[in-house]
Amino acid sequence: MGTAKHTSLTIAAAQIAPVWLDRERTLAKVARWIGRAADRGAGLVAFGEALVPGYPWWLEHTNAARFNSPMQKTLHAHYLAEAVDIDASHLDAVCAVAKKRKIAVVLGTIERPRGRGGHSVYCSLVYIDPKGSIASVHRKLMPTYEERLSWAPGDGHGLVTHALGAFTVGALNCWENWMPLARTALYAQGEDLHVASWPGNDYNTRDVTRFAAREGRSYVLAASALMRRSDIPDSVPHAAAIRRAVPAVMGNGGSCLAGPDGEWIVPPVVGKQTLVVRTIEHRRVFEERQSFDATGHYGRPDVTQLTVDRRRQSMVKLKD
Repeated sequence: MGTAKHTSLTIAAAQIAPVWLDRERTLAKVARWIGRAADRGAGLVAFGEALVPGYPWWLEHTNAARFNSPMQKTLHAHYLAEAVDIDASHLDAVCAVAKKRKIAVVLGTIERPRGRGGHSVYCSLVYIDPKGSIASVHRKLMPTYEERLSWAPGDGHGLVTHALGAFTVGALNCWENWMPLARTALYAQGEDLHVASWPGNDYNTRDVTRFAAREGRSYVLAASALMRRSDIPDSVPHAAAIRRAVPAVMGNGGSCLAGPDGEWIVPPVVGKQTLVVRTIEHRRVFEERQSFDATGHYGRPDVTQLTVDRRRQSMVKLKD
C-alpha cells in the first residue's frame, strides 16, 4: 500500500493599511507586500476585507443613512470611481507579481462589475493562483449593517475552493465566517486551509478564528487590515469632516492563525503593519479529522443536505 505524502506550506497575512480610497496607490502597496511575503518563503498571502480601495469607514460615523445627503452622494461616487473593475485590467499588475513570485494571493476588493451594469459595488475576495490567473471572485453574500448603504449583496458563484500544494484553500469575507452554511459549502469541497478576511479589529477575529478552526478541523488564517484617522488622505472628499467624526483608530488589525485543533498558532496581532508568517503541516489536518469531519465521516447526507447555487446572478439574459 502507498502512503500519503504529507507536505508543508508557508502562509502569510499581510496586515496593512490601504492608501484609503485610492485604488492605484493601494494596489502598488499590495504588490510590494506580496513581494515581501514571497521573500519570506510564503506560498500564499492574504489581505484584509475591502482593502482595495478601502473599507467604507465613513458610513458608521457620518450619518450615512440620511436620505439624499450631498456629502454621502459625493463619497459614494468617489468610492465607485476608485473601485476595482477586473475587466478593465485593474488587477493585472498584482497578477503579474503573483506569477513572477509564484505565490497565491487572496485579496479583498471593492468590485464594480460590468456584468451587473457597472454602477453598483460588491465586497469581493479575489483568489489569484501562483500562475497569476484570477481563479475566483467571491462577492460577499450579505453586507453587514451599515455596509448595506454602500455594497450590493453577492451570490454563490465564488463559493469554491482551490488546490494549493497539499492543501485546499477557501475564503470568506468578515461576518460570512459566522454563517454556518457558507462554511459548510467550503468544508464539503475539501477545504482544509480557510482564509477569513476582515476590515480590522481583534474583537472580530479573536473568537470566530478558533471556533471555525475547531469546527472545520482546518487551519484558519484571519487577515485583517489597519485603519487610523491618520490614514485618511486629503484626496478623499470631505476628508476634514470625516477626520472630525471618526475615532483615532478604526481598525487595529487582529490578524491571526489557528490550527486544526482550534488552538492559537499566532494569536491576534494588533496595532502595527506586519506580516504574520508561519509554515503549516498538512498532517495536522489528518490527525484532527480522526475524530470529526463535518462533511465527511461525521456528516449525515441522508438526513441533512446543503444545496448551493453557484450561478453568477444577473438581471438580464440577452439573446441576440
